[in-house]
Amino acid sequence: MLRLMWFLPILLLFSGCPASPLETVSDDDLMNLIRTEKYVIVYFTKKDCEQCDAIENELVHLREDLVDSLGAWVVKALNSQMVRLYSPNKEPALIFFRQGIPLLYDGLAKFDDEKLLQTFTDNKEPVVKELTDDTFEHLTQASSGATTGDWLIMFYSTDCVDCQRMGALWEAVGAELKQKMNVARVNKQTTGASTGRRFNVFDVPSFILFRQGKMYRYQIPKYDVKSFVSFAKDWWKNAHGEKVPVPQSPFDDFTLLIANFLRENPWVMKLGSITIGVLVIVSVASKLRRKSEAPLKKEK
Repeated sequence: MLRLMWFLPILLLFSGCPASPLETVSDDDLMNLIRTEKYVIVYFTKKDCEQCDAIENELVHLREDLVDSLGAWVVKALNSQMVRLYSPNKEPALIFFRQGIPLLYDGLAKFDDEKLLQTFTDNKEPVVKELTDDTFEHLTQASSGATTGDWLIMFYSTDCVDCQRMGALWEAVGAELKQKMNVARVNKQTTGASTGRRFNVFDVPSFILFRQGKMYRYQIPKYDVKSFVSFAKDWWKNAHGEKVPVPQSPFDDFTLLIANFLRENPWVMKLGSITIGVLVIVSVASKLRRKSEAPLKKEK
């Protein structure tokens, strides 16, 4: 009994100790984790940031639940250069990697541990679908307005840096709209080039909501989760609705390809005009020369 009474204060002392902080990883270690582990939760933070420290304390207490429910690594990256790849607002940012595919958590401003845990648990698999020229019409049924529901689609290209940085944010949009509509993306530079031409998508990133046979272009300057979700749910009513064009025939698509090429390369038109002008001048000069030489031959 005396031994127990002696040990009890020590037990109480250790039980009152704060939980250990999140493990800090370098960018190289983080990239290795993302490549090799199925689930990785990364908290991007910076020095001398009170908000960052407060959020980290919340995550420390939630870490055990995240590990138990997801089997995820929970780490932090301090002043990381990688944050700009995933978060438009930089630190603080919380990213959930699922087999390398990032999901930006959009609720750090009002930290809610239950909402965070529910969001990650419900989205252990990527939400955003990848559509191509071969699958677009079959899956969306955009021109017929049939039974597959509404589709919010981002058009991007491989060489667009801003598009690549929106990957985690677009997954967050998909998570928010998961029970309401489909969220997808199309690479208009490669596998979705014909689809991009079909909808007159010239700039990237571009966003279109397809709903009941009509399309509504997102022309709001804000690229954040709340704005996209608001547009998809209700704000589309303020946008101009266009009838969805039917799929193009190969000939029509080829015509559009040429038209788009000339639009994107106006110098070709100028060069062509100059070339035609030179040919006309040469042709006229040649005819005039032949006419002037004809009387001389007759005199001889």
